[in-house]
Amino acid sequence: MTQGAGQGPEMERTATLRDFRVPAYVHETGPYAHSMHPGDVAPPLDEAYPEGYTPTERDLPVINRGDTLQVTVDPASVPAPQPADSPGPLFVVGDVHGYLDELVAALQEKGLIDSAGNWCAGTARLWFLGDFTDRGPDGIGVIDLVMRLSAEAAAAGGYCKALMGNHELLLIGAKRFGDTPVNSGAGTATFQAAWLLNGGQKTDMDRLQDHHLQWMSRLDAMEQVDGHLLVHSDTTAYLDYGDSIEAVNDTVRETLTRNDADEVWDLFRKFTRRFSFRDEGGADHVRSLLDTYGGTRIVHGHSPIPYLLGEVGSEEGEDSAGPVIEGPHVYADRLAIAMDGGVTMAGKLLVQQLPLDI
Repeated sequence: MTQGAGQGPEMERTATLRDFRVPAYVHETGPYAHSMHPGDVAPPLDEAYPEGYTPTERDLPVINRGDTLQVTVDPASVPAPQPADSPGPLFVVGDVHGYLDELVAALQEKGLIDSAGNWCAGTARLWFLGDFTDRGPDGIGVIDLVMRLSAEAAAAGGYCKALMGNHELLLIGAKRFGDTPVNSGAGTATFQAAWLLNGGQKTDMDRLQDHHLQWMSRLDAMEQVDGHLLVHSDTTAYLDYGDSIEAVNDTVRETLTRNDADEVWDLFRKFTRRFSFRDEGGADHVRSLLDTYGGTRIVHGHSPIPYLLGEVGSEEGEDSAGPVIEGPHVYADRLAIAMDGGVTMAGKLLVQQLPLDI
């Protein structure tokens, strides 16, 4: 493979059938045996993302840093009644990845849905941060629930909304383009291969319908609510798509509308980048987004908190016991809130009311 200018060591290759294997590192705790979060790939810790970075491998390295803060949050009861002229309480949900039962339980715990799975939170506001499918057993069931709750919440005077995650882009691409070769920056790749490599579920693809695709294609990439800049990925790549929230959202939707495989792939690979807010300079990266798009804090999913904590074993036979995740993770000079509790690796699916006091 010939490296392009500015690229790091070889870290990309075309996904082939030999990639579609069960990871050697498997958690055996909890009611299910969850495979290690493939991670949609991230670069080695000491390297910057190369110009042609492509998510065709999974590696999520072990991170041994202590610059983050674990926040324990007591389970919330039913949201307190709000005055009629003020918005209801604001909640955010981390990556779900097809774990429908865990999502239902977490929403019930916060008093957002009742025992029958119906919206019962009145004027409450609920934001999902993306990644509804892949890895877990029922991604389409998750989408169906979010779509239904959106209608029920609106009827009650609240709302339930969702952001675009990289796995939405991946599923859209796998459905639209299949095995069509795309320019990965390092040889040939396909959406189908990347989708399978990163936890694509045949049952989701079989049940995927046009209205699911239309709903995903229209999702916003970012939003600001009550001073919280909500995004899916902990990356500065959003800056490549516009200097305002409206511009970014319009650019993403227009890219999907053009239906060009290479353009959608480029969008997907940029949304797959992670860890921009970690390490030295991370807080400055957060500030660059806040200065451009507004808000006082970023709230994101995408990168599992166990990896941000650096307390997860590797695939080399080390202890597989990860940290117990009880709440969001606050870091980058307390300007960033991570919401992916690692449900795919026997972690916790997080639903959190904002603001988060620390």
